Amino acid sequence: MTTLYTAKKYAVPALEAHCVDFLTKHLRADNAFMLLTQARLFDEPQLASLCLDTIDKSTMDAISAEGFTDIDIDTLCAVLERDTLSIRESRLFGAVVRWAEAECQRQQLPVTFGNKQKVLGRALSLIRFPLMTIEEFAAGPAQSGILSDREVVNLFLHFTVNPKPKVDYIDRPRCCLRGKECSINRFQQVESRWGYSGTSDRIRFTVNRRISIVGFGLYGSIHGPTDYQVNIQIIDYEKNQTLGQNDTGFSCDGTASTFRVMFKEPIEILPTVCYTACATLKVRMPNSPEENTVLMQEMFFYLSSDGKVSSRS
Repeated sequence: MTTLYTAKKYAVPALEAHCVDFLTKHLRADNAFMLLTQARLFDEPQLASLCLDTIDKSTMDAISAEGFTDIDIDTLCAVLERDTLSIRESRLFGAVVRWAEAECQRQQLPVTFGNKQKVLGRALSLIRFPLMTIEEFAAGPAQSGILSDREVVNLFLHFTVNPKPKVDYIDRPRCCLRGKECSINRFQQVESRWGYSGTSDRIRFTVNRRISIVGFGLYGSIHGPTDYQVNIQIIDYEKNQTLGQNDTGFSCDGTASTFRVMFKEPIEILPTVCYTACATLKVRMPNSPEENTVLMQEMFFYLSSDGKVSSRS
């Protein structure tokens, strides 16, 4: 970047072009935000566009890199305005909170709820809270202290009532969440007892059109509230390649309902390709004598556009 600065300062176009070409060849998700900041600073729109494309395709990796929290507010807003980020909004919100904490430290401000809201400014309005599930909103933004009580109430109403009240946040889907969230059930009905043997529960399946899987619906104990540790995976069956996985947990309430367990980001599923959905559970405090093992009942996914999808397992 020092060489590029020198080339720009002394108007040496050939050296400038060479620098941009070098940076382009070494562009990766983990340095995309750093290079984007410099591209904007040195007015290199072609490099900036390539950085944004990289961030779009590998959003989770890009925002997890150290350089993300070093960007300026204008760069942050430029990214949050995009419709093409491939990440769930709840994960994006978590990254923005990390940026706000770093910005408070840069400005030598106490890291308080009010100061995080202050340094975010208009960037906060670019978070698309309506795209979250009510569970994601309740677990993150609603408890963050960054939103006002009135905003939290209005968003909860938006999630739960019809007709939905107007909220001051964008509800236009980003690229990975275009269309409606749907679910497909493994069984028409199940018996009232199930259990976990400690082995993985697997479903092999194909689909007839492109979808993005975002999570599974898993059963819990019917004997009362129980906490579980769980690993979920989507595997390309032919290549034996794990396309996405998450180590997480969930708590059941003792009912016969399924409980949502989500991936960190959507996983693209292509038509006619054979995949395996896998869930492995561990009871944190084993206390269940159930016998019939039935773990995975639902898969949650987004269609790339309106229409029907069929699956075969």
